Amino acid sequence: MEFSLKCKASVFPCEVTIDEDNGRYMLRKADSSGEFFNTPEELARWVFKNWSLDDFDEIDSFQKMLKILESYLHTKTN
Repeated sequence: MEFSLKCKASVFPCEVTIDEDNGRYMLRKADSSGEFFNTPEELARWVFKNWSLDDFDEIDSFQKMLKILESYLHTKTN
């Protein structure tokens, strides 16, 4: 699954990719740099720690993404 969110700090969207079939867990930040993770849980923890509602123009989309990411924190185990 992929999320593309319009952020206030950039004309380019922030993007989150969780591709469990291919083991790809990554995101692109407002400054266009990226982060790569070994698990969707790591990615979810990073998002909850580093991004906030105030960073984005599309509040509903951001909240929907958080709800999905939260499920990785509660249902998946290492």
